[in-house]
Parts: sequence; C-alpha cells; structure tokens
Amino acid sequence: MNSFSAAQRSRVTMLDVAQRAGVSKASVSRFIGEDRALLSQAIAERIERAINELGYRPNQMARGLKRGRTRLIGMLVADIRNPYSIAVMHGVETACRQHGYNLVVCNTDRDDEQERQHLAALRSYNIEGLILNTLGHHPDALQALQQEMPVVLIDRKVEHLHSDLVGLDNPGAVRMALEHLQQQGYRDVLLVSEPIDGTSSRVERIHSFTAQLAEHPTLQGAVVQTGPQLLADIQSFLQTPGNGRKALFCANGVAALACTQVLRDLNCRLFEDVGLIALDDLDWFPLVGNGITALAQPTQQIGASAFDCLFKRLNGDKTPARALDFAAQLMVRGSTQPPST
Repeated sequence: MNSFSAAQRSRVTMLDVAQRAGVSKASVSRFIGEDRALLSQAIAERIERAINELGYRPNQMARGLKRGRTRLIGMLVADIRNPYSIAVMHGVETACRQHGYNLVVCNTDRDDEQERQHLAALRSYNIEGLILNTLGHHPDALQALQQEMPVVLIDRKVEHLHSDLVGLDNPGAVRMALEHLQQQGYRDVLLVSEPIDGTSSRVERIHSFTAQLAEHPTLQGAVVQTGPQLLADIQSFLQTPGNGRKALFCANGVAALACTQVLRDLNCRLFEDVGLIALDDLDWFPLVGNGITALAQPTQQIGASAFDCLFKRLNGDKTPARALDFAAQLMVRGSTQPPST
C-alpha cells in the first residue's frame, strides 16, 4: 500500500487519475460523485485502483460548489464563552453531523464590527443556511442573507427578521421559579439579570418577572443587573427589611456565577442567609454549598430543533415562520431550602 504525504496528495489531480486509469476525466468525476452507477464495473475498478495508487483526495468543497451544495451550515453566536452558547452549539453540531452537514461557527464577542465581518465571511463560504444567536445589530445584512438562504434564530429575536425562533418558554420558566420560591417560604425576591443590551430573552424574563409578581401577592421583588454595582445592590437588598425570607433569582448562568461570588465576598452563609435559584443548570451548580436550585434549559433539544427547522426550510418548507418554546425543568437543590423548624 502506497503512503503519500498531504503535500503529495494535494498535487494529484483528477486528470492524473484519468490518465493512470486510461479513462476520461468525466468518468473519474462520475466515480467520485453521485453518478458512479453509470460506470461499468471494470472502469470503476480501474479508477479506484488509480486513486489508491496515486493517493488522490478529491476537493470536496470544489465539488460542492460545482453542484451548488457545500453541506455547510453557519452559526453566529454572541458570546462563545457563555455555557448556554456552548451547550446549544453542541446540539446543533450533533444534528448537523447526523444529516451529513458541517458547522461553521463564528463568535461575535458582542462586537458589532465582528458581527459584520463574520456575516461577510459566512456568505463567502457559501453556507446553505444560518443559525443565529446574536444581537442582530446588522438587520439589513441579515435580511439580505435571508433572501439567499434560510435563517433560524435561537433564543433571541431580531427586529424585522421573520424567521423560525427556537428557545425557552421564558414566562413559564419565571412562573416556575416564583411558585417554587413561594412554596419554600421566600417572600422577597431580587431578580439579577445581565445587562439587557437589546437581548429579547432578557427583556422577556424581566417583563415576565414584573408582571407575575402581581399574581403572587405574598411576594415582592426588584430587578438589578450584573456589573460593578452588583455587590452594593445585593448588600442593600439583604440589609433592607422585607416581607420575609429573601432569595436571589438569577436570570442566567452568568448572573448565577456573579451572584455566588458576591455572596462569598459578603461572607453570607450559603444558603442560609439568602436563597438562590438560577435559570440555566451548569455543571458547577451541585458543587456550591448544598447545590444551587436551577431551571434547566433543554439546550441539546433547542440546538437540534434549530437545525431541524433549518433542514426543513432547505428542503422546501414554505410555511409561515414559527416559534418553538421549550419548557424548563426544575432541579431542586439546597439553595432553596424550606424554613428550618
């Protein structure tokens, strides 16, 4: 069996294979493409032998472009460091692989110029579809892309972009959290969110929290954001008299980490002095104190469903844009303990 370096293989062309096999270049193209059945067994065997002898590797990208198919799906994320983004991306990539597609991921790092450059790059890669989890600060570019290919949104709406949206049932998750806190004896709740920054899911969670407090007359609440003022805000919340037991409701995993660090800085007894519940369920949650109670998002299902929507659109689905909202799962741990008797 012959051994070839990558450089040697890259220099072998389809014409070289055709000459070695004594066939036309068109026959080699059929052999490595989707028309192998058109060749006789004898010719196919000669081409296969020549390919093995020369170490030929076809340029799959060039073949895809020639057919108008690259089998590439683009994914744009706002912050690849966010555990939610990583988990959803894994769901998308797994589904892509199962259907013979490859995923090209671009991280905007919450930077508008990066987003603009990545959108241009993805278009140059001839992606067949785009999965979008970002702020969408370039709506004109996104609308132009949507004229060329299907686009599916994850978690965040983009103004004037009428595409399928896959994410969490945010009002349902907020209701689940408030009802759990109420049942556990908490009466004063501080919602901690990352800065809104145009992120529709954060807006939706804050609005749901404010609206649903009216449905729970035994609860009172306020909203703050992560950042330099968080320690002072939480300290003020803990020191101000309220209706009863106090709890922090973290609107995502990033907020949960920030709150846990603040509570440690304030020398709070986790979680005796204050309860804590978080939307997201990260690997480290069970390791803090007696564990952090969480509202787990079905990230694998969200990612897979986003690809499924895209796949249907690629195969001709022309139905109106739809929203798929998945329910959170309550994972009760020690951070929301009932009052000791």
